[in-house]
Amino acid sequence: MHLIYFNSMRIHLLFLGLLAASGVFAQEEGPYVPPTDTAVQRKIAWWQDLKFGLLMHWGTYSQWGIVESWSLCPEDEGWTQRKGPYSADYFTYKKAYENLLTTFNPTSFDPSRWAAAAKAAGMRYVVFTTKHHDGFCMFDTHQTDYSVMHSPFHRNIALEVFNAFRSQGFGIGAYFSKPDWHSNDYWWSYFPPKDRNVNYDPAKYPERWQHFKDYTYNQIQELMSGYGHMDILWLDGGWVHPNHTEGHFNQDIDMARIASMARGYQPGLIVVDRAVGGPFENYRTPEQQVPTQPLTYPWETCMTMGDSWSYVPGDHYKPSSQLIHLLVRIVAWGGNFLLNVGPSPDGDWDPLVYERLRDIGGWMNINGSAIYGSRMIAPYGKDRVYYTRSADTTYVFYLSAEGSDTVSLPPSLPLDGFTIPAGSRVTLLGSGARIPFSGSVLMIPHKLVGKEAGKYAVVFAITKR
Repeated sequence: MHLIYFNSMRIHLLFLGLLAASGVFAQEEGPYVPPTDTAVQRKIAWWQDLKFGLLMHWGTYSQWGIVESWSLCPEDEGWTQRKGPYSADYFTYKKAYENLLTTFNPTSFDPSRWAAAAKAAGMRYVVFTTKHHDGFCMFDTHQTDYSVMHSPFHRNIALEVFNAFRSQGFGIGAYFSKPDWHSNDYWWSYFPPKDRNVNYDPAKYPERWQHFKDYTYNQIQELMSGYGHMDILWLDGGWVHPNHTEGHFNQDIDMARIASMARGYQPGLIVVDRAVGGPFENYRTPEQQVPTQPLTYPWETCMTMGDSWSYVPGDHYKPSSQLIHLLVRIVAWGGNFLLNVGPSPDGDWDPLVYERLRDIGGWMNINGSAIYGSRMIAPYGKDRVYYTRSADTTYVFYLSAEGSDTVSLPPSLPLDGFTIPAGSRVTLLGSGARIPFSGSVLMIPHKLVGKEAGKYAVVFAITKR
């Protein structure tokens, strides 16, 4: 993940070039390859019904309030800039960064509180960072001492998170970084690192690369075999792949072997080898963006609630109206919404995070039937009007005006490109008010015109009689 700043709802325009360059622009990856395993197919259909999930980036980097991992990367990009008293010299900085292990002690950590807040917000699955690119493990691994178990906290954070959310009925996903900048078999100390990639030629040093492949395999095996039922293996670091690209080495970690092992422990497991394409990217993950059109394959927008993936003091959190509008647009175009929050060094969320989740939950309590288990229906939507469908109901969302939390209804609401079937019953969710119609136009009753009809977005349910 990158630290990316963006402005209001212009996501898909602002990040187009950046995301294509960084390898996370899903539409540029080539044809989607559907899984052939029927258990995986069923799990994807189940996951598509969930619609709304929680992603958390958390590690020792949170103590400095900096970008997750990327300040270790010797690339001259905006999100990789080093800051603070150690920043003048790279190797001094790297040593100080890795020494954060000795002070990581999030004494306010209470995953049951997070699970309760996420459930009340209407979230139904969680993806947690077991290891980011810096190699620090938030789980009890036997492959390295660079883990939370060797910090003052000395608790298996990933296991506690998974157990807390699983007890609330959540689907469980493990984020795992394929690159590991702490491993001497990825960034070999004989050479200085040049960029995010492995810093030696795996073809020239095959034994060292095999050690790294085994290290990766063994850590994923630990997660798949010792952490209860898993639904998703969410793999980041898409530059680690077997396809040779100009200027970079082939970095084949044998995904077929990893996926086979993982599904041996977790039948039907969804594997998400992000931005790589092929049979091990079971769904795609456009990052910090909403695609510019409906997509026919399984996909999920992963996006930050604030401006940063990881904890930054005083971060700017998107308003509730924007978050709900994003959810509506994503679902109407066939996707899921994975919303990221970065816990603080003491192990809690910013109070504004809880406030946003309460607002979303209040809206979902009224309108969730138009979100969960829904699928796309033409004309999908644009501007302030969007559509979803269930077995016998079509839902029409009417969003609040940009910058406003409340929805004020006009005397009539045209549904461009959609004709309401004759004999249908149209109601306004939350009020039960009957809404007359004519062809493709909702005729809003006078008593509702100009009044506050709801917050953030209202939903009309069109049911065939």
